Amino acid sequence: MVDAARQSINHSIGSIGKHQANEERYLAPAFCSELKENLVLTDLFNRTPVMRVAEALMGSDNVMPCSGAQIALRFPSQPGSEATKPGGHLDGLGNGSNSMAKGVYRRGFTIFAVVYLSDVPDENFGNFTVWPKSHSFFEDYFKKEGHQMLANGMPRLDLPCEAVQVTGEAGDLIVAHHQSVHCGGPNISPDVRYAAIARLQHIECAQNGYEAYTDIWREFPAVRQAIA
Repeated sequence: MVDAARQSINHSIGSIGKHQANEERYLAPAFCSELKENLVLTDLFNRTPVMRVAEALMGSDNVMPCSGAQIALRFPSQPGSEATKPGGHLDGLGNGSNSMAKGVYRRGFTIFAVVYLSDVPDENFGNFTVWPKSHSFFEDYFKKEGHQMLANGMPRLDLPCEAVQVTGEAGDLIVAHHQSVHCGGPNISPDVRYAAIARLQHIECAQNGYEAYTDIWREFPAVRQAIA
């Protein structure tokens, strides 16, 4: 499945590419958009142990099937350049250029499910990068300040832990909480980093809405039981 997904992505880049795409829309989140809902991508999540992992966290029959996945490519930086320091963000914050108006924010999913489609053996290979404990940090922050602060954009605060660039092999899965600060890390390797990202939803995700900002385990019954 990993090879088939990577082959489809490479075919799209080579045969469709910018010359057939709307260049104003041909940004990193939109690479190979015609493949987003293709089985070659959704099967990575729906027909593999990924769904079992998600159900272990959210409960049996509580996870909505993956209907589309982001193709996340991290291209190498210019030869000879040094790695830049990663800068993280929370998903769902509108900035006027990401299909959401500036000042708009929403919580649209429960967990990230990231499947590497190429080996990421070391730091600065375009790694999926997370800030540990940032989900609980922002839970406390939103309880004090209100999640409405997100209308002003990403809060720039001192987080409790340094960024971790996740290494792995093609086919490996990374799962992260929706409120984890994250980014795609710098890539000073000679190769493109390939990944597919699904934002999986608990069946009550839309119903819970903003309340999960200040109740981060609401959609994770197994975690609630473990920490009780």
